[in-house]
Amino acid sequence: MYTSKKFGVKPLEIVMAEIDTAAKYFPNTRRIFLADGNAMVLPVDKLLVILNYLNEVFPKITRISAYAIPKDLVNKSVEYLIKLQNAGLKLIYTGIESGDDALLELVNKGETGESTIQSMIKAKEAGIKISVMIINGLGGKKYSSQHAENSAKVINVIQPEFLSTLVLSFPFGVDHFKSKFKGDFLEMNILDLLAEQKVFLQNLDLTETVFRSDHASNYLVLKGILNRDKKGMIRNLEAAIEAPGLAGLRQEWQRGL
Repeated sequence: MYTSKKFGVKPLEIVMAEIDTAAKYFPNTRRIFLADGNAMVLPVDKLLVILNYLNEVFPKITRISAYAIPKDLVNKSVEYLIKLQNAGLKLIYTGIESGDDALLELVNKGETGESTIQSMIKAKEAGIKISVMIINGLGGKKYSSQHAENSAKVINVIQPEFLSTLVLSFPFGVDHFKSKFKGDFLEMNILDLLAEQKVFLQNLDLTETVFRSDHASNYLVLKGILNRDKKGMIRNLEAAIEAPGLAGLRQEWQRGL
């Protein structure tokens, strides 16, 4: 989503000025998200300055969250992550996309299933909650089974507090995305996507993870706690596959993409 933007780190004084402005208009804010796409790339000392200042000017704050890619955490020790957690960083959002190494390489993610596991476990050891996301349809028809199964394996190890799925979209067109696969990408239809989602859920073995598949891109809305509500969600998927016209699937115009 950020391919059309150039990443850069704002000077600390600008960040502080923006915090002051927000505090002026929203002094009772309880939850804060560190925007935009990669706040956790900052060194721990700089993050601590920002977190401590947020706690100072927002006295009612209860949670600070941020995006984080696994490589953001590679050079941050558990001890340093604990300092961030103590300063209010309670939740990080990570787009895992897939747990399949072959697929991650094709889309140039720069991660592997193992690197993702190690980083997410490190954050959890520091007491930071994890919210992760998988992209339904990322590998097309050819990679569908291994994408679903290996993504579930990675998620099972991490045991995140929150898990969501969204459906692959093509902001630059299907052909642009196909170029990553050197012509080896077969786009999935709605029934293919539902079948892949079913395989993914079947292979999950989670203790108490809040699951959401309600992003605008999803054709079928699913919500529940895994594994508690797993069988029910699989039944909903099976019903939608057998009779899509009766499943209340989102129409294309409703997906807002």
